[in-house]
Amino acid sequence: MSSSRTIPIAIVIGGIIVALAVYGSLRKQPSTSSGNGNPALVRPVDTNDHIFGNPAAPIMIVEYSDFDCGYCKAFEATMHQVISDAGVNGRVAWVFRQFPLTEIHPNALKHAEAAECVAKTGGNDAFWAFADSLYENQPADPSQYGALAARAGAPSAAFASCYSNAAAEVDARIKADRQNALDTGARGTPYSLIVMPGKAPIVLDGAYTADAIQLILDQATAQ
Repeated sequence: MSSSRTIPIAIVIGGIIVALAVYGSLRKQPSTSSGNGNPALVRPVDTNDHIFGNPAAPIMIVEYSDFDCGYCKAFEATMHQVISDAGVNGRVAWVFRQFPLTEIHPNALKHAEAAECVAKTGGNDAFWAFADSLYENQPADPSQYGALAARAGAPSAAFASCYSNAAAEVDARIKADRQNALDTGARGTPYSLIVMPGKAPIVLDGAYTADAIQLILDQATAQ
C-alpha cells in the first residue's frame, strides 16, 4: 500500500477511535434521567435498608447491585473509598439494594437471598461483611455461604434455617429492590442514584471512580 493512501486511512481510523472514546465518556456523564425509567421513583431510604455510614446522612448513594457482576466488584472498592473520604463527616452514606441479573448470572438470586438472610440473622454489620466476602470470592460458590456467613457474624443455625426455607419476606425484599431498580431506569449493574433533600436524584450508570463521584458530589452540593 502506498504512503499516499496509508495517511488518509490512518486519519479515518483515528477519527473513529476518537469518536468512540467521546461516545463512551458521554455515557458515563451523570444525569437526572435514565433509559425508560424515572429516577424520581427511587424508594426513600429507611431503617430497613442496608446502610454503610451514617444512617441520618443528608446525602445517600443508593446502589442497585449484583454480587456476580465484575463491575460491581470494582465499584464496591470505590464506594468504600468514597465513604472513607466523603463520608467521614457523616454527610454521605451508601445504601445497597439488590438487583440480581438472573438472566446472565445463574447464582445471582441465591447470593442475594444469602445476603438478606445474613442481614436478617446477623444485622447490618454482618450484611456488609458478607457482601465484601461475596465480592472477594467472586464468583462465589453457594457451598461457601455457611462459612462466609459465620465469618461475617451471622449465627450459623439461624442463617441456615433462613436460607434453606427461603423466607418469603427475604424474596419479597429482593423482588421489591429489583423492581425499584427497573422503575428508576436501571438496565444493568452497578446502577446508583445520589439522593439529596430537595434535589432530583443524580444517576450514576456504571462503575464510576472515587474521584469522579467526589467531583459530582462537590458540584451537587455547591449548587
